Amino acid sequence: MRHKELRLALVCYGGISLAVYMHGVTKEVWKLARASRLRQNPDNLLPSERIYVDLLNRIADQSATQLWVLPDIVAGASAGGLNGVFLAQAIHTGQSLEPLTRLWLERADIDCLLDADDQGWTGFAKQWAVPLVRMLLTRTSPISHTSSAIEDEIRAKLNRLVRSRWFEAPFSGIGFSRLIAEALDAMADGACGAALLPKGHPLDLFTTATDYAGHPEKVALNSPPWVEEREHRVDISFRAVAGHGALAALPELVFAARASASFPGAFPPLLPTEIDRLMAERDEEWSGRTGFLSRVLPAHFAAGTVNETALMDGSILVNAPFAQAIAALPSRPAEREVDRRLLYIDPTQDVITNVRPTGAPGFFSVIFRAISTIPREQPIRDNLEALSRQSADMARVRQIMAAIQPEVEASVRMALGHDVLGSCPDGAQMAAWRQASHAAAVEQAGFAYQAYARMKLEITLDALAQALTRDGPVSTPEAQIGTPIRNALGRWANANLRPRGTAGQGMSSEMLAFLRSHDGGFRLRRMRHLIRRLEEAREELGDVPAHHHDTARDAAWQGLSLALGVAAPVPADPERVLVNPGEVLRDMASAGVLPQLDARIDAILVNAIRHVPGALGQAMLLAYLGFAFYDVATLTLTRGQGEAEMNPVKIDRISPRDVARGDGATGLSRRLKGEEFHHFAAFFSRAYREHDYLMGRLHGAARMVDLLISTAPGAIDSQESTRFAHRLFHAILDEEQGKLTADPELIASLRAELSLRPY
Repeated sequence: MRHKELRLALVCYGGISLAVYMHGVTKEVWKLARASRLRQNPDNLLPSERIYVDLLNRIADQSATQLWVLPDIVAGASAGGLNGVFLAQAIHTGQSLEPLTRLWLERADIDCLLDADDQGWTGFAKQWAVPLVRMLLTRTSPISHTSSAIEDEIRAKLNRLVRSRWFEAPFSGIGFSRLIAEALDAMADGACGAALLPKGHPLDLFTTATDYAGHPEKVALNSPPWVEEREHRVDISFRAVAGHGALAALPELVFAARASASFPGAFPPLLPTEIDRLMAERDEEWSGRTGFLSRVLPAHFAAGTVNETALMDGSILVNAPFAQAIAALPSRPAEREVDRRLLYIDPTQDVITNVRPTGAPGFFSVIFRAISTIPREQPIRDNLEALSRQSADMARVRQIMAAIQPEVEASVRMALGHDVLGSCPDGAQMAAWRQASHAAAVEQAGFAYQAYARMKLEITLDALAQALTRDGPVSTPEAQIGTPIRNALGRWANANLRPRGTAGQGMSSEMLAFLRSHDGGFRLRRMRHLIRRLEEAREELGDVPAHHHDTARDAAWQGLSLALGVAAPVPADPERVLVNPGEVLRDMASAGVLPQLDARIDAILVNAIRHVPGALGQAMLLAYLGFAFYDVATLTLTRGQGEAEMNPVKIDRISPRDVARGDGATGLSRRLKGEEFHHFAAFFSRAYREHDYLMGRLHGAARMVDLLISTAPGAIDSQESTRFAHRLFHAILDEEQGKLTADPELIASLRAELSLRPY
């Protein structure tokens, strides 16, 4: 049985009151992750989650692939940032999202959000506001007919909104922060299960915000040497490792969610002092305040103005934070085969057309367009095209490796003797063959080897700087370039490592010794290459029984797991690197971790080769021993990305647009209620919130089925896929039957609609 991970990098757009719809979608992502993690204990799962387990088991039976679902990157802006914080907290802690659903439905309401200090207008102003209320209530609406009771509720709440004070945000900032904290408390107080990621696996959370005043950033030029630009984008990020501590402290999560979702004009900007006030009300301390604010607002912190920093909605400048999610991809370790998906939630309802508005825009339309619609319609093409180019580059590298494979294998055979690979080596022979093959790669590479060796050195120094830095939660090797520790390592390497050996041939003994002791990336790339080659051999050597392929594959994955588990000893005080980097590196090398790793992996592979047919054993040897040839040819193209996920990233969307076309398994073409009043409508009616939340769950369930089935093409046909989707829909309606009661017709009408669908 193969083991495969479906890894989800989730990007959540802004959407104001459509946040309720996105909560329904993210809840299905959470439920699928629960089903994957807890499939051995289905009694602890809800009926809809058990259907996901049935689908995972069906895929395993049909494709001999055990699939695990890991949502390990979450990025969001505005309403998406708010939902992202709660989803990440649930994934990391095993807490339930059910308490959050209750709070969304009960408290995400105009009457709860309005500032309690607002006493309204004078009687004259209230009379003046009546025509405005009538205009908003009678404007052309694409929403299906609303019952009179729901319309009366909306009319009353809209009256209260427009009669509240103008020229100040009508919604309470501290009230919003209290609501977020209350939701996190409710999750913590509820049922808590196992974390949804395996122990040791990283989880990245990103939210965006907008710095109202901005802060200066230096940009290097040729002339003048540098200039200052005012930067308004703020990224708030968290990294946690499953099984090791909390995602973040409560005030930091509240800060991230509140800042990201501070829609301009509706909520006042967030000042850090608001979180201080919240914690004072709770009689709790914010012990990590200094470290957190210095990390997310470094320029303001250094200038002593952090308490006056006003943060607004993250979607003003970055409504679709793809760049943050994409940047986290190279740092993901993989111990199994990975199917990586970048999944984004776009709650936009209307299909994009070429129709342009006629006439000059009016006063209010310009304001709403500027602060609401335009930022949310900026294309994501640049981000996705960059990701597509990256995926294409990875596919191209694999094509290059396939093209040079015959020549590499011939070179390995020539270096070791044509008949040697027909025998089964012991550990000492495997080590000798490795060294001989590596030497042949150096010799045949000629002058190109110097560029390769330099690239290896730079990548290794980047990785060491990352290991020696106690810095950002999402630090990557690339992010270490230019940091003090990376600069110190670079100066030491330039002074102590000669690139060339004697007479300009090969690599100097100093650099060779350094790379043997510190180049963990080479070991990771070698094992991933072996794993990929064995997957290809499964197709090429079809006459070899499957259990032999499994033996070879398991040995390769075991070796990769060992390579990933090796942690070079890091000094208690990384600042030592700034004073004496050579001493630190000698301490790390003295442990001999990587040379010992080589011997352990050799032993694992030798044992596997003894138990598989000769053709498969030779494929293992040629891939493992010949990797230096492949690495010389491709490292400058990959820049070490083969150390982590190297499969192309596929992009999937969840949007009501897709279902509205009738392409999905649901065929449910209902419009979202919350899109009215410039996407504020769901704040006016619980019935609207219940409708959009339920549609989010149904749309999310349909797409989760699609995602699972797409990981094993051909295993499940379209009819069976539709049956699974409809089983899920009915289970979801059963679960929500007694909870969604504001519109008595909602569940019944959906059941009637589903009954008309053949499945």
